[in-house]
Amino acid sequence: MQKGVKNEISLEHKRPLVTRSLRRSSIRKRIAEYLFEISPSSSYTSEIAYNVKTTPTNVIGAIRGMDSRYREDESLLSLEIVEQTQSGKDIKLYRITEFGKEMISSLRK
Repeated sequence: MQKGVKNEISLEHKRPLVTRSLRRSSIRKRIAEYLFEISPSSSYTSEIAYNVKTTPTNVIGAIRGMDSRYREDESLLSLEIVEQTQSGKDIKLYRITEFGKEMISSLRK
């Protein structure tokens, strides 16, 4: 099977999981919506936290997963809604993926 086709199938499989994840967590949804609004730009943790009115710890949990409060398998990175990029040595930036844009657009309808 070709890689592009396989990836598309896996994303189709993730759609219900993404919808469930975003509906279960207002923080995950607000982060995805914020990144959607600033797209194609990226943002760092504290800037995201400021704009969605939560703590940086909650942002990290929603994006990467953290203990039982934010399950890793429902994190924005695991669900391929957000991707992480590096800026400099220790700065992690986050931006919404094309799949994430599709999901936010469909939830807004």
